Amino acid sequence: MRIFKSYKHTIAASYIGYITQAIVNNFAPLLFVMFGSEYGISLERIGLLISVNFGTQLLVDFLSARYIDKIGCRKCIVAAHIFSASGLVMLAVLPGILNDTFAALCAATVVYAIGGGLIEVLISPIVEAVPGDEKTAAMSMLHSFYCWGSVAVILLSTSSFAVFGIGAWRATACAWAVVPLFNAVYFSRVPIASLTEDGEGMTVRELFKTRVFLVLALIMVCAGASELAMSQWASAFAEQGLGVSKAVGDIAGPCFFAVLMGSSRVLHAKIANRVNLKKYMGICAAVCAVSYIAAALSPVPALSLAACGLCGFSVGVMWPGAFSMAAQRCPMGGTAMFALLALFGDVGCSAGPALVGAVSDALGDNIRTGLFCAALFPTVLLIGLILSRSAAKTKK
Repeated sequence: MRIFKSYKHTIAASYIGYITQAIVNNFAPLLFVMFGSEYGISLERIGLLISVNFGTQLLVDFLSARYIDKIGCRKCIVAAHIFSASGLVMLAVLPGILNDTFAALCAATVVYAIGGGLIEVLISPIVEAVPGDEKTAAMSMLHSFYCWGSVAVILLSTSSFAVFGIGAWRATACAWAVVPLFNAVYFSRVPIASLTEDGEGMTVRELFKTRVFLVLALIMVCAGASELAMSQWASAFAEQGLGVSKAVGDIAGPCFFAVLMGSSRVLHAKIANRVNLKKYMGICAAVCAVSYIAAALSPVPALSLAACGLCGFSVGVMWPGAFSMAAQRCPMGGTAMFALLALFGDVGCSAGPALVGAVSDALGDNIRTGLFCAALFPTVLLIGLILSRSAAKTKK
C-alpha cells in the first residue's frame, strides 16, 4: 500500500537516495590517511579500495541492465538502501573482528557498493519517468543532491572527528547508516512510474549497435574519472601534498570540491533551457583539464586548493549532462540504457582514482603527479563530445 500518492515524495526520496550514495562514496576517503597510519595500508592498496567500490558498482550496473526490469524497480531500490546501510555498519565493525584489516575493509566496501551501484542505476530513470517537462533541469537538480550529501558527510564527519577524536569514526559510520535505512522505508511507500511500456525499451544488444550510445558511453567513462580522480584524493592531497591539517584538508579539499560541483548543477538546472548542453559540457571539460594541471603544478597551496574547487565546478554538468543527452538521443533506451551508462561511468570512477593512486605510489607518494596525469580524462571527454556530432547525424 502506497501512503504517499504525490510524485513530490518520489522526488524527495530520490534526493535522499543520492545523499545516500554520497555517504557511501565519500565517508571512507576521509579516513584514508588514518587507514594508512593505523593499519599500515599503502597508498596503492588504499587506491584499490576505491577500485573495489566502483568495480563492484560496475558489476551491479552490468547485471542491472538485464535483471532490474524482471525483479522490479521498487524491490531493487529498497534493497539498494539496505545494502548501503549494512555496508556502513560493517565498515565500523569488521576491522575490529577480522585479523586481515584490508580484507575487512574490502568486504564492507563491496556490500555498500552494491547499494551505491543500484542507486546510481535506478534513481535517474525514476526521476526521468516522473510526469512533467524540463527533464534536463530536473536531472541536474537531482544530481546536485549528491554534492550536498557530500558536503554534509564531510562537514559533519569532520566535526565529529574534531570533537570526539578520529577514534569516533566507527560511531559516525553507524550514524550515517540511519539515512539509507530511513529511505528504504520511504521508497517502499512512494509512487514509481516507468520510462517505457513493458517490452518497448531497447535491448542491450540494440544499444551497443547504436553509435551515439557508444560515444555517450565514452563520455560517461571520462565523466566518472574526471569527477572521482579529484574528489576521492582531495583530502589526502590537501593533507599530504599541501601540508595542511586533516580538518582543514577535508573542508578545503573534498568539501570545497563538492560545494562548487553542487553549485554548478543548481546553476545548470536554472539555465538548462537557455544554453546548448553539448557546448556547455565542452567548455567545462576544457576548464576541468586546466584545473587538474593547475592543482598539480601550482607552488602556492591556496591556488592548488582553488583549482580543486574549480575542478568541482567544471565536472558538475558532466554526469547528469551525459544522462540528459542519452535520454534525448535514445528515448527508448529505458532502464537498460541508464544501467549501462552507469556501468561506463563507474568504469571511470574506478579508473580515475586508481590511476592517481598508482602513479602517486610509483613516484614516492607524489599525489601531485598523479593528479597531473588525471587531466587526460576531461581531455578525452572533450574529444567524445566532438565525436558525438557525427554520431548524432548517423544515429547508428
